[in-house]
Amino acid sequence: MNYPVWEVSFGAGFLIAAVGILHVFVSHFAVGGGLFLVLTERRARRNNDQALLGWLKAHTKFFVLVTVVFGAISGVGIWFTIGLIGPTATSNLIHAYVWGWAIEWVFFFVEITAALLYLYGWEKLDARLHEWYGWIYFIAAFLSMVIINGIITFMLTSGNWVKTREFWQGFFNPTYFPSLAFRFAIALALAGIYALITASVQQDAALKARLVRWSACWIVPALVVLPALGWWYIRWIPADVWVNARGPMPTATHYALFAVVLVSVTFVLALLTLVRPGRMHLAFSLLVALVALGAMGSFEFVREAIRKPYVISKYLYANSLYAAKMPGDGGFSVDEVNANGILKAAKWISQRDLSKGDQAMVGREIFRVECESCHTTDAYRGVKHYLALRQWDQNKMQAMLGGLDLMHNGVMPPFAGTDAERAALAAYLNTVHPVSAEAAAAASDGQAVFDQNCSMCHRAKAGEPLFKELPRDSTAAIKALKDLTGLFPAMPDLKLSEPQRVALVRWVDTQRPVKGSGSAAPGGSK
Repeated sequence: MNYPVWEVSFGAGFLIAAVGILHVFVSHFAVGGGLFLVLTERRARRNNDQALLGWLKAHTKFFVLVTVVFGAISGVGIWFTIGLIGPTATSNLIHAYVWGWAIEWVFFFVEITAALLYLYGWEKLDARLHEWYGWIYFIAAFLSMVIINGIITFMLTSGNWVKTREFWQGFFNPTYFPSLAFRFAIALALAGIYALITASVQQDAALKARLVRWSACWIVPALVVLPALGWWYIRWIPADVWVNARGPMPTATHYALFAVVLVSVTFVLALLTLVRPGRMHLAFSLLVALVALGAMGSFEFVREAIRKPYVISKYLYANSLYAAKMPGDGGFSVDEVNANGILKAAKWISQRDLSKGDQAMVGREIFRVECESCHTTDAYRGVKHYLALRQWDQNKMQAMLGGLDLMHNGVMPPFAGTDAERAALAAYLNTVHPVSAEAAAAASDGQAVFDQNCSMCHRAKAGEPLFKELPRDSTAAIKALKDLTGLFPAMPDLKLSEPQRVALVRWVDTQRPVKGSGSAAPGGSK
């Protein structure tokens, strides 16, 4: 089955990221904050600390407003967003884990009920029963995380589920336990970070100091153990998944660096709150929360990046094409679409006749179906900017589209469709950023030729096949580049001009190691 395409002008992926990151930043607080409430209440009652109880009562209201109200609304927003942007993936997750979702919704109902009873029970319930409602809330919230974590990690590392379709094999997948521990540590840190916000507005300096120190006791230890848990998480990500984080498209590596830096800054800021805790301002607590939000968002971007080109690992591509033919796929698997054409398989398109309509108009429809789940024309992940860098004419574009799954470390699905449909998509892309054949052949600098035609798949380093397999004799190398598919069968059939081939060979020679030494020639590898 396939669904209509919901066009988001500024980028479907950006919308999911914005809604999702805000929600997880609150939903993790809902777990850690629940434990924070009951342990703080027990601490206050044991010490007969009325000032702490008074603050905790106000903090509970803040907690309920953030987690139950905003958390519930943003949670519904996620379902609404993914249901429109990725309906095939959403449908598959529901069908594969219908009982998991049902159990999670029961836990969520218990969470809401217990949270409201805890809030309104401050004046009406005895202390013991009130604490029990807090414990019920925390246990339900944690079990909700236990369920959702299994489904989220399944999307990244589906394990043997693709072969067996067994619920538990997909649920307890390779990254399940590392991810659960990692996320719970985040939840504990966020409990303290959110507590800093309400602590910072207290007028009593002595109370504020005690609250800030208590909040730091949650933040600092959680962030100390986070790197070890992150390393455990990474160790269980299969090598063929993690490889997408490196090479010509190191998106995950970049965001991982951001996450490390922002977590470190959060840690330092948390320590700084202890310098003069009684004088901490609201602005500083909001700064801590903002930096933590950036760290959380970076982590989620890493998880999304290394999952590419799939939305469900080894099963469903990001553009809703199934990786292999299976019952109920609606003819929307890569092999079936290659055999029959995307224009025949896709049900929700208005231009499907290549013999009558404008080729570029039909190509626009193909772009909507196969590309818009990740790309826009000129906004988030816009292809216009990318095409401007590459300077491909229509013929070169058509050739390059045949190797999408090989580009940038394989982060994109393969193009699925007939040769005529691939030509139509190339025609449309050439209207997004028109390039003439003369302009495409104009590059005469060797590095420019490499950047425009080779860098999508190859890196400028000695170990690359291009540098190892291309003949060292310049004349032979120039001749070999006439037939790229003969040199590397998986390569697109690009037709470089004679001056381009000469310039490329000369530049490649400058990047190769000098014979008899382990170092690169001047201007060496990047």
